[in-house]
Amino acid sequence: MKRCVFNHLLLLSVAAALVLFVSCKEKNEQANNKYNETTQMLVSLVDNNSNLKSLLEEAIDKAKDINPDPETNPAQSLEKFYDFVDFSQTAMPWDVMTNCAGQQTLGGKMNQALCYCYFINTMELESLQGQNLFTASVQYVEPYRSWLVNYCKSWGNFLSSPQSWSQEYVDLVMAQPELRMEDYEPSANWNSFNDFFCRHLSSPEKRPIASPDDASVVVSPCDGVPQGVWHIDNDSYLENNGKVTIKSREFNSIRTLIGPDSEYADAFAGGTFYHVFLDVFDYHRYHFPVGGILKELKVIPGDDALGGYIHWDADKQQYIVDCEEPGWQSIETRGLAIVETDEYGLVAVMPIGMSQVASVNFEPTLKVGDRVEKGDMLGYFLFGGSDFVLVFQEGANFQLDIEENNNGGWDHMLMGERLGSITKTN
Repeated sequence: MKRCVFNHLLLLSVAAALVLFVSCKEKNEQANNKYNETTQMLVSLVDNNSNLKSLLEEAIDKAKDINPDPETNPAQSLEKFYDFVDFSQTAMPWDVMTNCAGQQTLGGKMNQALCYCYFINTMELESLQGQNLFTASVQYVEPYRSWLVNYCKSWGNFLSSPQSWSQEYVDLVMAQPELRMEDYEPSANWNSFNDFFCRHLSSPEKRPIASPDDASVVVSPCDGVPQGVWHIDNDSYLENNGKVTIKSREFNSIRTLIGPDSEYADAFAGGTFYHVFLDVFDYHRYHFPVGGILKELKVIPGDDALGGYIHWDADKQQYIVDCEEPGWQSIETRGLAIVETDEYGLVAVMPIGMSQVASVNFEPTLKVGDRVEKGDMLGYFLFGGSDFVLVFQEGANFQLDIEENNNGGWDHMLMGERLGSITKTN
């Protein structure tokens, strides 16, 4: 009898343990299935890396102190951060951040999406000070740094898929005056959000090229707001132009920007560096600012970090990006086109990807040895932050021909407009 009772209890114990095991397994599977593959990769990295977990929690807490409103800063905890990361990968850019009262146009909402995705990533952390990162933020720390590239690719894959586009979205973008949709090709050509984002002009007349026959005139390679001109010293490092503070020389090496494996890496000592920032409502195809022979053409893989800072303006209820300070371009994914002009030496023409998709693309028909004319198509950006750099040699004496506005900066300009001039000095 006792043996029978014992066996019965043993069976009950085994059954209970089996039920508990199955229950736990189901819960774990449910937790794993809650997020997509890229988000789950982040969860796993954090679970197995106490330092990364600490850094992310520090960044989230600091961001929460700056903006405690969950309507405009939804990632108020690590769990909420995972939720936001997961949601954003299959969201339309104008649906990611809809509650920032200061940016309620369609372009404004896309801008806020770009900004908020890097609000936490760009938090300056006390625990990362003195580690020679571009900024003391988690976006530059492995393994998060590499994961961020995967996150950007995941969102980019969705935005390049047919699931990211519909007639509803066509009607929506066509109704936005700030997008200047009258400048562009028929919407029937777009089968995804990224097709729309890198849309072609309807005709060259929408962006006429200034002084096409005057080789001394440099035109803007893209739509955007000029950020300034910096002199390059004789050791190929950017010098302070008196307006912003330049960081460690490590991040301001033109040799690193061009790529040390390029035969032209040291060709721009004593020259001039210029960059322009594109916004989401801009034309996202870029063109040659000068004519000449194409000597080198390649994409240089790099980070998908922001390269600057995101500030929350509580009064205006919006996020603001600050990428004026140069140097970050040398660590981002970037394109390099070296053009040898007939009279003014070499010009490095460089589209710079930043944040989100950070996709830099060249026209497939271009090849080294081609002769290109000023205004010819060079390539395009897909959705994400975008910057563009021009580097001139010492003898070209590049000068901006555009006037500063009342704020000490420059007004928005269109691709093809006169940007500056080059004159031989030796």
